[in-house]
Amino acid sequence: MFHTTDITLLLTIFSISIGMAISPGQDFALISRNALVHSRRAGVSASFGIAAAVWIHVAYCMTGVALLIVNFPSVYEVIRWIGAAYLIYLGIMSIIGASSGPAAEPGGSLSLSDRKAFVSGFWCNLLNPKMTLILLSIFTQVIKPTTSVTVRLLCGLIISLVHLAWFSALAYWLSTPRLLARIQSWKPIVERLLGVLLILVGAKLVLI
Repeated sequence: MFHTTDITLLLTIFSISIGMAISPGQDFALISRNALVHSRRAGVSASFGIAAAVWIHVAYCMTGVALLIVNFPSVYEVIRWIGAAYLIYLGIMSIIGASSGPAAEPGGSLSLSDRKAFVSGFWCNLLNPKMTLILLSIFTQVIKPTTSVTVRLLCGLIISLVHLAWFSALAYWLSTPRLLARIQSWKPIVERLLGVLLILVGAKLVLI
């Protein structure tokens, strides 16, 4: 049985989740790259990876592990550097892919399996230190210690589903035939630009 405070909390988490999802960042750059360069399916698969990674964040926030990560700078630094290295790697591969020749399939320059697309989204979100800080803030300041486990899990579900819905919609829109037709001749340049964007986001993680 849900109380009024629980419903208010869930609505608050829903609002915060929308802001988290639509805020431009590394997930946005990755989904854009997958959808524009590879295919709509690659973009949606990566969206499922992001949604799955959210649950990992939720799990360690609920168990208190996030506090250990933040309180031990060396652990946080390792996550930050690995995340930056992964984004830079994706950016470099995107730039290399732009020079690899003709597209291997409609709507993309290189074939990307569902598994690889899912994994790219999963690691991109999981290695995002900003997600650690935001979710830690939610689970320590917005969600009260007296909140039941069921409601906490519902909060995690809302955050995950909002990310899935937003990034899937973004992948769908970016891969519409009309939009792809307009950028077809510019696709190698777009791929390079998205690669540079991923590298810059990765570099920013190192410099913050």
